[in-house]
Amino acid sequence: MSTVALKETHPGSRTVALTEAHQGSAASRGWGGPAPKRIVTGYGFWIFILSDMVMFSAFFATYAVLLGQTAGGPGGRDLFDLRNVAIETGFLLASSFTCGLATIAADARNTTWYQAAMAVTCAFGLAFLVIEGNEFASLVARGAGPTRSAFLSAFFTLVGCHGLHVSAGILWLLTMMAQVFAKGFRPDIQRRILCFALFWHALDIIWIAVFTVFFLCRGHRSGVGAEHSGRARGAGDRADGRAPGVLPAHHHRGRQHQQRAGAGFRCPDRDSRDGRIAVDHG
Repeated sequence: MSTVALKETHPGSRTVALTEAHQGSAASRGWGGPAPKRIVTGYGFWIFILSDMVMFSAFFATYAVLLGQTAGGPGGRDLFDLRNVAIETGFLLASSFTCGLATIAADARNTTWYQAAMAVTCAFGLAFLVIEGNEFASLVARGAGPTRSAFLSAFFTLVGCHGLHVSAGILWLLTMMAQVFAKGFRPDIQRRILCFALFWHALDIIWIAVFTVFFLCRGHRSGVGAEHSGRARGAGDRADGRAPGVLPAHHHRGRQHQQRAGAGFRCPDRDSRDGRIAVDHG
């Protein structure tokens, strides 16, 4: 094992011997210079993703505040079709899997598998956008557009912003496919593929939160739905089963007894326990 000797030039110097193994260890700890560009690029893009997460967190907080602000309109349980949402969620999660396959193919420099995996990822992403667009159009056609209530404004803002991110991701995906086809797997293109994979997987994580908060926890039935369900309950609105506006039975018996005992006075034996005679002012 060879060594490299470094001598200090000032008086009383001593020789320090560094082995090549020690040099390699120092380089692995970051002592041998700046980090590779792939690491620096990935770190910088993680900062961008975290800033995007902060923006979506603000949207989630706004939705939580405005959840019950339906302005007499329909709530989540009245509007959302869980079956269609589950289908589009499946498409997006599957696209994350194929995106991972494309990343593995890029590391292996296999152009055929990379292009095939990216094409499938693009198809799944487009299917997600088509289903989401149809859901939006259906809500607007039913009079539940973003201007209907604060609740729907928060819903369209958050879900629509995520859809815009998916659309931008598909454009980025097509650009990466064209660059690999034209230039191959150059180091700069490899770094761009890394950033795209981070971006796409982050969109999946955000959608899982959207799916859970908006669709699985759809909140209470409010607005029109609550009004109809309240009418259906009818007499069940009161704890004793009376319909609104109907006085209890003991009230009628008390009035009849007062009429027999004399106008304006209750029967003394009713209030004899405290020695008082109550006057009916009604």
